[in-house]
Amino acid sequence: MTCCNNRSDLVRLVAGLMELSAITAPKAAGKDYVVTEVVAGDDLARLADAMVAYGEESGKINFDRDARGVAAAGALLLIGLKDAKTLGLNCGACGYSRCADLPAPTEGPEFTGPLCAWRLMDLGIAAGSAVKTASIHNVDNRIMYRIGVLARKLGMIDADVAFGIPLSVTGKSIYFDR
Repeated sequence: MTCCNNRSDLVRLVAGLMELSAITAPKAAGKDYVVTEVVAGDDLARLADAMVAYGEESGKINFDRDARGVAAAGALLLIGLKDAKTLGLNCGACGYSRCADLPAPTEGPEFTGPLCAWRLMDLGIAAGSAVKTASIHNVDNRIMYRIGVLARKLGMIDADVAFGIPLSVTGKSIYFDR
């Protein structure tokens, strides 16, 4: 018996494997604030439509372009940070001399911040782990910030900052040479 009956099932399986890679990626001081969600089926069209509408309403470019990639995806992985605490190094990478000086995060136009730079690196490492897994399985993908903006607004992920990684299996990547 096989786990997957068609290409769509296979893409969702890879999205799940990517989620595992993001979850198990190394995190600074072993503290995990990374959150993930797999999106597939009708939710892809709902997200794509919201991206187009947001781009038109806000006047921000390329939300429509990235929405086409979401609409054509077999699935996508959302990755974000939720309630991330500072690392406590007083390193200044966030722009403040001491971690205690970093203001409490507040909701901005698209994301919540400011956030500890090391926690944002955790997010980047988790994303790198996830896309590595997609690559190992020869599934085309691209990290897109615009997806995270609308995924948060639609309640698809509970995160302070997020982005999406849409997945496609075609003869040529739909995410490049757009």
